[in-house]
Amino acid sequence: MTTQPADERRHPAGSEASWEESWYFDFVSAGADLGGFVRLALRPGEGRAWYWAYLLRRGRAVVAVRDHEVDLPRGPALEVRSAGLWAEVTCETPMDHWSAGLEAFGVALEDPTEAWRGERGDPVALGLDMEWEAAGGPGAVPGGYAQPSAVHGEVLVGSERLETDGRGWRTHVWGSPGPPPAPWWAGFHLDDGTAVCAWSLGGAWVYPPEGAPVPSSARAGTDLRPDGLVGDAVVSVEDRELAVAPVAQAVVPVDGSAGLVRAMCSFSGGDRSGSGWYEVRTGPPRR
Repeated sequence: MTTQPADERRHPAGSEASWEESWYFDFVSAGADLGGFVRLALRPGEGRAWYWAYLLRRGRAVVAVRDHEVDLPRGPALEVRSAGLWAEVTCETPMDHWSAGLEAFGVALEDPTEAWRGERGDPVALGLDMEWEAAGGPGAVPGGYAQPSAVHGEVLVGSERLETDGRGWRTHVWGSPGPPPAPWWAGFHLDDGTAVCAWSLGGAWVYPPEGAPVPSSARAGTDLRPDGLVGDAVVSVEDRELAVAPVAQAVVPVDGSAGLVRAMCSFSGGDRSGSGWYEVRTGPPRR
């Protein structure tokens, strides 16, 4: 796949009800103490959009905003509104700079697995004013492309104001049916400046500190805990093996029997370490 600046815009919808286009943004601090992710998915065959925003902090409750009944944007801007929610993602400069804004009420979940049981938690206000600036060119992934980014901005959670300065990835995918769910995905940045995006179909992109991104291969092994969260995991990219240690986790229900667990993690192997995200597709644990 060859990406062009025009690919940053919305694409004509397919005729199938399952056609979907989504923009995905994440960020994490260097020490994996603070991170989050945003996803806006347009589902024109259903006449609605999905919006997610999650904030994770080491040792703190997960703050979740998840609405699968949002009206589609009325114009070309990627702006959505619903009860207690305003959000927008904006392409400031194609293939170089995106921003995300949010004013919403979410829930604070002391136990992230409560998301499987109705997402009952204390209400809390969540706001974002964030910037993703390219730290490399886009790399093809199933259904679209991904790009490493430097991320900075401000998070408002309850009465707290948190300045953020970290790294992350952004992904843009579209098609029908929606992009195939990958059993696992990882996106992380190492302390030496290397960035890696890898997924379960065996593909990976490795961005060295200098030079062009290199296509690679990847595999992973994951042990899920009895509660369904990520336990021990290992990601291997070519011949380099990295241990994955979750710091905080979020559960995102998609329907009654499926969803995903996204873990903010530290990555380490040999003399290299870093931080990022590890995601698995799963469902509620059996009782």
